[in-house]
Amino acid sequence: MEVEKLRKEETLAMRKRLIGQSCRLFYSSDPVKIVRARGQYLFDENGMQYLDCISNVHHVGHCHPSITKAAAAQMDLLNTNTRFLHDNIVMYADRLAATLPDKLCVFYFVNSGSEANDLALRLAQQYTQHEDVIVLDHAYHGHLMSLIDISPYKFRKLAGQKEWVHVAPLPDIYRGIYKENNPDPGKAYADTVKDLIEEVHRKGRKISAFFAESLPSVGGQIILPQGYSAKVAEYVHAAGGVFVADEVQTGFGRVGSHFWAFQLQGEDFCPDIVTMGKPMGNGHPLACVATTAEIAGAFTANGVEYFNTFGGNPVSCAIGLAVLDVIEKEDLRGNAVRVGAHLKGLSTELQSRHDIIGDVRGVGLFVGIELVTNREERTPATKTAAYVVKRLKEEYRICVSTDGPWDNILKFKPPMCFRMKDAEHVVQSIDHILTGYFALRLRFKSILVAVYSQF
Repeated sequence: MEVEKLRKEETLAMRKRLIGQSCRLFYSSDPVKIVRARGQYLFDENGMQYLDCISNVHHVGHCHPSITKAAAAQMDLLNTNTRFLHDNIVMYADRLAATLPDKLCVFYFVNSGSEANDLALRLAQQYTQHEDVIVLDHAYHGHLMSLIDISPYKFRKLAGQKEWVHVAPLPDIYRGIYKENNPDPGKAYADTVKDLIEEVHRKGRKISAFFAESLPSVGGQIILPQGYSAKVAEYVHAAGGVFVADEVQTGFGRVGSHFWAFQLQGEDFCPDIVTMGKPMGNGHPLACVATTAEIAGAFTANGVEYFNTFGGNPVSCAIGLAVLDVIEKEDLRGNAVRVGAHLKGLSTELQSRHDIIGDVRGVGLFVGIELVTNREERTPATKTAAYVVKRLKEEYRICVSTDGPWDNILKFKPPMCFRMKDAEHVVQSIDHILTGYFALRLRFKSILVAVYSQF
């Protein structure tokens, strides 16, 4: 039976009536209705093509034929409860283990990044027998109640900070408390965590975990300063806690040079728990927690079975295996290095021509362009960022979104098949928009001067 196709206006009206209004759309004033996608391109109901710079979930590209083929073949054969013995889950775990440090050798499969982070929190608290958690300012780790509690990005808008949650400064060397001119920002920011731990201990409380994205995304496409994670892990371990690396946004080769973003911090650093999600299934709900045998053993010892009906089912694992194959066969990590460097380089050139670009930062295909109204004061240019996003969509059919505490950072986390020509198209389009925007403002200002001079 063919599904009835609705006009865009009908779809929008039904969505407003049937879907919770807190579930917001991109470009809410004039949404794009996407009906088809391939690679790094989206297509609307009229066949118009859009360049997708948003969908980091569709890691190897929208509707990749190898992924859809693997999914359909396994779905046609078997998809069942994960308590039946099956090859796919162990083969997939073995492939993941090969990408991680040796000590991260036990896996729990779930369905979303939120589920993974919730389980990581349970593992940490069970292993340490402590409750308190340290998180970074502006962090977001998921939509479950347990994760809203450890996400300043969310809890500050809701019930506020719980007694067992402690917020460390975001290691942002552009606008944080220690900037790029600090001789060792990694240690300086790590020492703020040490100070926080001591404060927690003075209250008679104990740390179970330090929880952080390997590259803070909602916080503003932040690249952690070198040495930060290893030093924090040292302080956290001394306090009896564990280090949880949230790789939900950044794992699976997005940074290019490494498979996991935490590896950017050097070979001497290894988290105790790693969570992964979004890109794992290329749009299929698949996520995972990797941890040590010791932490997993403590979780088993509590005597309560952990069971996830769909986590690690045969179809999900077949898709996960296919994603790993595509990353390798198509050299998508190499592509992230090459195209990401080109995108960052072009953006840096753009910065030299437009004072509104305060900072360009990133690694691989994880790039942020921060817009400011004043480079000296680094005042966020929130309205201009929104204007650029709107114009990119309406005139150049490029989908980009903003991030950061003030929504003034143009963020780029496109599918990993993004090409050189795509990077060039994006940067040229931003250049045209900013040039026109400031020319218009200058013209308007000259008209006002002329008008007032008449009086």
